[in-house]
Amino acid sequence: MRIVITGASGMLGTDLLQALAGDHELYGLDIRKSDRPLADVSHQILDITDTKATYEVITKINPELVIHAAAYTNVDGAESDQEPAYRINSLGTRNVALSCQRFDAALIYLSTDYVFDGRKTEPYAEIDRPDPLGVYAKSKYWGELYTQWLVSRFMIIRSSWLFGKNGQNFVEAIRSQVITKHGLQVVNDQVGSPTYTVDLAEAIKHLITINYQLSTGLYGIWHITNSGSCSWFDFAREIVKQVGAKEEVSPISASQANRLAVRPKNSVLNNFNWKLHNFSLLPTWQDALKRYLKQ
Repeated sequence: MRIVITGASGMLGTDLLQALAGDHELYGLDIRKSDRPLADVSHQILDITDTKATYEVITKINPELVIHAAAYTNVDGAESDQEPAYRINSLGTRNVALSCQRFDAALIYLSTDYVFDGRKTEPYAEIDRPDPLGVYAKSKYWGELYTQWLVSRFMIIRSSWLFGKNGQNFVEAIRSQVITKHGLQVVNDQVGSPTYTVDLAEAIKHLITINYQLSTGLYGIWHITNSGSCSWFDFAREIVKQVGAKEEVSPISASQANRLAVRPKNSVLNNFNWKLHNFSLLPTWQDALKRYLKQ
């Protein structure tokens, strides 16, 4: 299968290329050059906010599937300067979706747990109504809407609290603070499901394989995360424990953290659609963290 991956040099994009390499004809698109290009992948520079260039590049490749992983992810930065978030996450997704129209390519759009407001006391299922709070969350939700409006065959995959070896993430932030600080303060009143990009990439590969081999239509909205949930505070304590540090971690409230963007208190995702299809659940987030730290 001929597959295009946007954001191919990013944390998830790199792991997607690794997971799919050898089984498909891959084209990696990104605004910057890859630091570790794969030999059997065609890498190209592309700014998805350029409508004309996006259409020309993607339609020239004529893919059967586009995995749209490119995104603006500075949650707090989006509050002080909202234009990049909407330009990349909303209009950039529109440009990718319009490019899929020409040859009826399927589109996988990577979205976020932040499309929910966090007021629900139980994990959010795919059928729950989104109600994004901040600029970043709203820009990603607009990307979901463009995907649904413009593409006939799509998967919207929501995941949460991503960490992986090819980008900045919470695990590395805590690990660096263990070295440079004495006493860590981490938010304890926001919960979610930490997800390893390697595991998410393998789950996406699983969906693609079933669609490709069995000609089934597993389209629609999917929640895919590692199993289990925790607060940022619990996540930080587990990181400190697994790296063998003695650092003290203290809980604080989100209001004490004084961040620009409002984040949902509960963004745990129920992988309901995944369960309905009797797919094996992803490993626990603690197991995923252990494998990540062993790299």
